[in-house]
Amino acid sequence: MSDIQIDESNLTKGQRRKLNALRNSVGDEIAARAFTEWLSSQSTKDGVDANAALIVDTLWPLVQQGTLAIPRGGYLLRRGRGRIIVEPAKR
Repeated sequence: MSDIQIDESNLTKGQRRKLNALRNSVGDEIAARAFTEWLSSQSTKDGVDANAALIVDTLWPLVQQGTLAIPRGGYLLRRGRGRIIVEPAKR
C-alpha cells in the first residue's frame, strides 16, 4: 500500500481526473508518487486574472482621489467595434 496520502477534497476537478487516470493506468502506488511529483512541478498561480489586475491598478487611484465612484452592483465592461462599452450591471 502507498504511504503517500492525497487529500482529494482540495483538488480541482481536472486534478482529480488526472489522478484517477493515473490510478487506472499504472496503479495506486505509482500513481500517487507520479501525481505528487507532477503537482509540485505545477506553477502556483494565485488565480488573479492579469487583465482584471490591470483594470484595478488603473482605476484604484481614481477611486482613492474621489473622482470615480463605483456603485454597488458595479459595471459590465464589453468590447465593441473598436471601443469599450461600459454599462451598469443588471441585478
